[in-house]
Amino acid sequence: MHSPVVTTTGRDLRLDLFRGLALWLIFLDHIPSNVVSWVTIRNYGFSDATEIFIFISGYTAAFVYGREMRDKSFVVASARILRRVWQIYVAHVFLFAIYLAEISYVATSFENPLYAEEMNVLDFFKQPDQTIVQALMLKFKPVNMDVLPLYIVLLLFFPPTLRLLQRSPTLALGGSVLLYVLAWQFGWNLPAYPEGVWYFNPFAWQLLFVFGAWCALGGAARLGPVLRSPITLAVAAAYLLFALTIALSWYLPQYITFVPSWLEDLIYPIDKTNLDVLRFAHFLALAAVTVRFVPRDWPLLKSPLAYPAILSGQHSLEIFCLGVFLAFAGHFAMVEISGEGAHRGRRGRSGIIDRHGRRRGASLVRGSRLFIVQRQCLEAGLRGGDQGPAALHRRGRHRLLGAGRPGRAPLGLSGAARSRPQPAALGDRDQGRHPGAQPPHRRRPGQGHGQIVSRRAARFGDMANGYHRRHAQDRA
Repeated sequence: MHSPVVTTTGRDLRLDLFRGLALWLIFLDHIPSNVVSWVTIRNYGFSDATEIFIFISGYTAAFVYGREMRDKSFVVASARILRRVWQIYVAHVFLFAIYLAEISYVATSFENPLYAEEMNVLDFFKQPDQTIVQALMLKFKPVNMDVLPLYIVLLLFFPPTLRLLQRSPTLALGGSVLLYVLAWQFGWNLPAYPEGVWYFNPFAWQLLFVFGAWCALGGAARLGPVLRSPITLAVAAAYLLFALTIALSWYLPQYITFVPSWLEDLIYPIDKTNLDVLRFAHFLALAAVTVRFVPRDWPLLKSPLAYPAILSGQHSLEIFCLGVFLAFAGHFAMVEISGEGAHRGRRGRSGIIDRHGRRRGASLVRGSRLFIVQRQCLEAGLRGGDQGPAALHRRGRHRLLGAGRPGRAPLGLSGAARSRPQPAALGDRDQGRHPGAQPPHRRRPGQGHGQIVSRRAARFGDMANGYHRRHAQDRA
């Protein structure tokens, strides 16, 4: 018999349901080359479960702490928020320690240092003292551990934002939009260790968090007539269909012809680090459709079928930490069971990395979807004829140049692997950050997206030539 769902007076169970579902989707997305992850929304549009999680976190934070600030005082509510920040920070530190222990045990037990490299913890093994300090400062983050630092920073500066939202919600939301625009304009972000910037730029993602808080404090009621309009539903459905068409072109070659070059130049790169406008609009469209068809009194919310997801949403911190731990365990199990571990171990022991040289990117991700597509591209598409960067661009192959899809990690790398610099063999070590996540990949004055794609395609062609040379040497 199922236990009753924990409810709070006035609490919207839809928030718990969708936050729990978002956590499950994040877990699936964190396991690379996972067939089940094809059910997640990131494969069918511009946004993914991260947008859902951040929006609902802002909504629930305003709902809970806004009442404290209104009924008691600013000081009491701020103290509660800071106590929650401390709890999340402690959980992050403990998760960091346990996660490192898990990765270290697997890497040493199976004599496969590529696990440490893929999870971005090699710097810890080389300089543990300095790396631990940087981790405590939230600058060093292993793979899949980018969300909690973002949440910590957003909550840390939430008390004055919440007060402003209560007194002048329009001004508060306008200030959030202005900060978002300035972050894009001037490339603001927080530095990461050992190089690069935060994968989730807090100056950009605060917009989604503040928008969620604004909705909780009366914004949703003001948007009610707009959301109930059939015109809004039609526009949202049309945009979701457009995003689906673009997303299908990332995986199905026959759909590439439906995306003209001028549209590619206009929309790419779809930057997740800085919460691209296309991603934000896609989330808004999803939210508009969901609110229309999932009312607050939806019968399924009280059904035993929804109980696991709702309970997960009500214990989001614990579920997220457990998901990070289990995601690596699942990745390890899939690699070893598939027999790929021995090959990866041999490659690792033969010298996986020269930190200041070119990495053997193909061997790093061999067996993943990225390598499969790269290998097909190298063997079938880059050996002759009109196969230069321009042709690569026309066929939509820019999806392979450091990102499985624009604004996403390379296919086959787990979720937040995007937060670390990718192998130089993929062409971006000179930038210190990975493609799709760094502000410099936005257009410079006088530079179009096509030039960016062509430059990256040229570097990918260099990798292809090196691959063929090594392949010929191995056969000789």
